Amino acid sequence: MKYGSVCSGVEAATAAWHPLGWEPQWFSEIEKFPSAVLAHHYPDVPNLGDMTQFKEWPIDRSIDLLVGGTPCQSFSVAGLRKGLDDPRGNLMLTYLAIAAQYQPKWLVWENVPGVLSSQRGRDFGTFLGALGQLGYGFAYRVLDAQYFGVAQRRRRVFVVGYLGDWRRAAAVLFERESMSGHPAPSREAGQETAPTVTQGAPFSRTGNQRVEAEAIVAQCLTTRTGSMYDPFMETLPIAFGAQNSANQGDSVSTEVTPTLDKSKTPAVMNDLQVRRLTPTECERLQGFPDNFTQIPWRNKSADDCPDGPRYKAMGNSMAVPVMRWIGERIQMVENLDG
Repeated sequence: MKYGSVCSGVEAATAAWHPLGWEPQWFSEIEKFPSAVLAHHYPDVPNLGDMTQFKEWPIDRSIDLLVGGTPCQSFSVAGLRKGLDDPRGNLMLTYLAIAAQYQPKWLVWENVPGVLSSQRGRDFGTFLGALGQLGYGFAYRVLDAQYFGVAQRRRRVFVVGYLGDWRRAAAVLFERESMSGHPAPSREAGQETAPTVTQGAPFSRTGNQRVEAEAIVAQCLTTRTGSMYDPFMETLPIAFGAQNSANQGDSVSTEVTPTLDKSKTPAVMNDLQVRRLTPTECERLQGFPDNFTQIPWRNKSADDCPDGPRYKAMGNSMAVPVMRWIGERIQMVENLDG
C-alpha cells in the first residue's frame, strides 16, 4: 500500500503502518516542529506543506490510500463550534478535493466526536454526502484509544472509505463479535479525579487557550487488570454505499493509569502531589517509541530539545495503536481481495 498523508503532524499513521510494509509517498504538514520531526525520521519522504495548495504540488505519484485528521478546533466542544464556517473546518473539504484529484481506493479520516453534532450534524453530513458524490462507500465509528492498549481515554471518529464499495469500508471497522450478541467480558471500572494544574502552555488545538498537549491529565482510570485491547466496547460502525508506563521513580499502582484529556495541563499524581508528565510519558500514552520527538531543534542538540513543542505534537497526534488496528483491518481486506 502506498499512501499520502495530510495534516501529518508527527505521523502516527506511518509509525503504525511501517510494520505492515506500507510506504508513504508524501506528507503535508505546515507546523515547523512536526515538520522537523518528519524530516528527522523520514528524510526521503517529501513534505509538500500547505494542503490547500495541493493543485500546485509537484508530484504525480499514484496512491492507494489518503489519510488525514483535519483540524478539530471548529468541531471540538472546547472550541468555538463554528464548524465549516471556520477556515480550519473547511480543510475537511480540501481533504475531499485531494481525494477527488488522486482517487485512491482507500480513505481514512479522523476527527473529534464533536464533529458528529457540529451544526446539528450538518457539517458531518456534508462530508459524508461529498464522499458519496465522489463514488466512495464509507463506514464510520467512534473508537477510544483506551481499548487499544494505551493508558488514556481518547475518543475519536474514524471514517474509512473505499472507492465504489461500502462493504469493504464496513469490513474494516466492523467485527462480527461486536454485533453477535456476545459482548466483550465486563470490566469493573471506576473513575477518580486528582487535583489539576489549570495553567498551561499558551497554545491549544481545541481553541481553549489555557492548555495544550491535547492535553494531558491529572485524571485516572481505575481498571481491573486484564486485556486493555477491546475495540468492541465502543460504538458500532455505521456504513453507507455510494453509487506503557510512568517513570520508574514514581509509585503508581498497576491498576491506576494516567490518561489524556482535553482541557488539563500534562500532570499525574505522585505521592498525593501533582507533577507534569514528561514528554516521553506523553509519547507512550500515544503509542510512540520513547523519545520519538526528541530531535535536534533550532540549533540545539536532541538532548536540549524543548518540552513545549513535544507536548503539543503529542496532543495533536492520533493514537498509534488505533491507527495500527485500522491498517491491519485494511490489509486484511486487501489480502482477501488478493
